[in-house]
Amino acid sequence: MARSRKKLGEILVGWGVVTADQVNQAASVAKGAGKRLGEVMVEQGFASEGQVAKAIANQFGMEYVDLSAAGIAEKVDMKLVPEDLVRKHLILPIGKSGTKLQLVIHDPMDLELMDMLRFRLNTEVEPRIAARSDIKAFIEGTLQSKKPSIAEMSATDSLITDSIDRSIDRSLDRSVDKSIDVAAEDSPIVKLANRMITEAVKMRASDIHIEPMSDRVRLRYRIDGVCIERDNLPKRMQNSLLSRIKLMSGMNIAEKRSPQDGRIKLAVDDVFIDFRVSACPAYHGESVVLRILRPDSVRIGLENLGFESDNLQIFNRIIRRPNGIFLVTGPTGSGKTTTLYSALDILNRPDKKIITAEDPVEYNFDGINQCQVREGIGLSFSAILRSMLRQAPNIILVGEIRDREVGEIAIQAALTGHLVFSTLHTNDAPSAITRLIDMGIKPFLVASSIQAIMAQRLIRILCKNCRAKAAPEELDHKYLNLIDLAPADCADRVYKAVGCPACVNTGFKGRKAIFEMMIMNSQIRDLAFHRAPVVQIRSAALKAGMRPLVSDGRLKVLAGTTTPDEIARVAQVAGVEA
Repeated sequence: MARSRKKLGEILVGWGVVTADQVNQAASVAKGAGKRLGEVMVEQGFASEGQVAKAIANQFGMEYVDLSAAGIAEKVDMKLVPEDLVRKHLILPIGKSGTKLQLVIHDPMDLELMDMLRFRLNTEVEPRIAARSDIKAFIEGTLQSKKPSIAEMSATDSLITDSIDRSIDRSLDRSVDKSIDVAAEDSPIVKLANRMITEAVKMRASDIHIEPMSDRVRLRYRIDGVCIERDNLPKRMQNSLLSRIKLMSGMNIAEKRSPQDGRIKLAVDDVFIDFRVSACPAYHGESVVLRILRPDSVRIGLENLGFESDNLQIFNRIIRRPNGIFLVTGPTGSGKTTTLYSALDILNRPDKKIITAEDPVEYNFDGINQCQVREGIGLSFSAILRSMLRQAPNIILVGEIRDREVGEIAIQAALTGHLVFSTLHTNDAPSAITRLIDMGIKPFLVASSIQAIMAQRLIRILCKNCRAKAAPEELDHKYLNLIDLAPADCADRVYKAVGCPACVNTGFKGRKAIFEMMIMNSQIRDLAFHRAPVVQIRSAALKAGMRPLVSDGRLKVLAGTTTPDEIARVAQVAGVEA
């Protein structure tokens, strides 16, 4: 029979580090706070972190490593593990024997980390134990002394490839198979990938597009919703760069024929930022897109989303209703998720149970139960929704209503006392009603469950550092006519884009939304019940006070927030009349 593992408290008592009473006291605190015993002992001052780490090593039959001992620094080889893994998980590679990599860790119970490391590093791992704070201090001291910070690297290089192109040429000349080691932290490709990501974040990009062409690799950043070509990289860098990005995001670098998805978590200027990575096979090679997910982008506050005061009052009233469906509509990239997350951030209180079904979960919120859709194992929107209703939530968020089944379950949830938020891909608010009915949802369910529908678009806002008032002769009357704005109304009120270093010479910096808020009333419900065409529904909504997207945009033009051509470009896509 296998010998049972000794308890941590027993080991420390046996060593004379703590008393039995101290163990009992720490155990009581740990149970109430949901913490581990060793963590509480350190917090209470009963034992040092090093003593607890030694006891944990003894408990699990593992070797304890004193990182302050002589000769340890020479054993540590940072090239064995990518820096992003070292920093994120606080691990130290101290050597390799055959196919086994010796790693210093601080938590032997983190089996998920061990599995991930075996997968990412493609090797067996022999763990050693050290105190967490000792590992962190060792990493910071070692990495800071060996390489410049991200900020310093960006400051010394204005173009991404200027300082590394010659190094790549030399590496290629020396390589038999014309490839570059994509894992070594000091390789040119690693520097290129890190610098590219850092630069995109500093330039406020929302996406990084790496697009192989026939003779080059095009690099573009999407800034304020518009793609800007940043550089054209040599074709010979394609395979190594794509492999590095795929390795960082946990993809299979050998698979190039099927689409893949992954994630990267990386520190930029001491702020951890998530990147959602998508690789899609294309004619000249895999097209890779990194979506930059900033943790603060969905907590900017309702006032900063772009609401006019009247729409903000309506929105606040709608999201506090006890039941019903609130839909946000618009094309991909129109800010629907940000709007709904902003609402959840306000409603996220201890007395409310909130559950979401998302595909994918982009931002993590404390206090909200977020469920990731996984169609491959049968965890669909409908399956999650059915499970949600058995957990008695107050508020439900459905990432998107894609079909009749999901729509009907969401409506049933609304009719049985739940507040349901969701999104739909339609051009304007009234079209959402006919879209749901076209899916096969019964008209009377649509009419009775929906409380409000809001359409939105994102517009670029003028850079406050360089915007300038537009003279009458500088205004294009074509765009003024499109947004129903008379030249006489523009005097000293309309601004133009200029461009400066602060806005990357685009004239715009940041984005806000324009909205179209349709509140369901008895007339609109009756039209929905009788399957009225969208034209009639829209007419009734306008009579009830709905302000169209173009009209909402016109207010922002007159406030000096944006330009007439920007509103015409964004809002006229919906085909709405002011």
